Amino acid sequence: MRLRTLPLSLAGVVCGGLLAMGGLGRDGSWWAFALVLLTAVFLQILSNLSNEMGDYRSGVDNASRQGPAYGMANGLTERQLWRAINTLVVLCAVSGLAMVIVSHSPWWLLLLGAAAIWAATHYTLGKKPYGYIGLGDLFVFLFFGLVSVLGSFFVLVHDIHWYYLLPASGIGLLSVAVLNVNNIRDMQSDEGIRKTVPLRIGLRRARWYQTVLVTLGWLLTASSYYGNTTFAWLILCTLPLFVLHMVGVWRREGKRLDPMLPLLVMSTFLLSLLYSVGAFLLLWPTTLTL
Repeated sequence: MRLRTLPLSLAGVVCGGLLAMGGLGRDGSWWAFALVLLTAVFLQILSNLSNEMGDYRSGVDNASRQGPAYGMANGLTERQLWRAINTLVVLCAVSGLAMVIVSHSPWWLLLLGAAAIWAATHYTLGKKPYGYIGLGDLFVFLFFGLVSVLGSFFVLVHDIHWYYLLPASGIGLLSVAVLNVNNIRDMQSDEGIRKTVPLRIGLRRARWYQTVLVTLGWLLTASSYYGNTTFAWLILCTLPLFVLHMVGVWRREGKRLDPMLPLLVMSTFLLSLLYSVGAFLLLWPTTLTL
């Protein structure tokens, strides 16, 4: 299930959910928020399993692959993996339906859920997987950033505050950076099978692309703190982690680059969590004694 990537799926929904719950106060539904989190986790696991199946069938997961070994490399059969994928599709649908019912959201949100399931399964699966033609970055930005933050906010509040495009875009860019560092690591095994952004632009430019993604992602999230500095210092605690990640990206290649991926995942989740907790405390409609 690639557990080390699951915090990334929670980063956006934790942000959107806590922004919503802070504004709603005691009127907010924590059950609905829990279902938002559960649905996001199911979608991430579905994406990870589908990605493994797609890479296995295309030949990307070959002997030259630099990343860790997953299920099929450790004895899982193709039939078992298909069964797991189909199970996760059902779990996503059931959890998403429950989320819509409990939150009293409009039924058209089910169409967005269907789109999310399609995106999760077609990154490397299907006749024309979008991850193999360099569109993975766009889909990750949309679903891990905009849909994740604004969608979870809408589910709980039934409204959109477009100001939250700032943290949504920030988390989206950092999520793209997670995909990009993964693709930089796998440039050798991906060559001739799929066209990722690093393969299209080369290693040096891919590192500069990573630098822009991380820097802009952090700044967009930090700049959306309502002009209130009470909790802004929380975000600064994450800055050394992102600097450490970028140093590793510029100094490492291949398999040695692999630790930079979970580092960025946890840094992004921590940034989202600290930002969201600070915003939640600022928005909560009661007087807090610090």
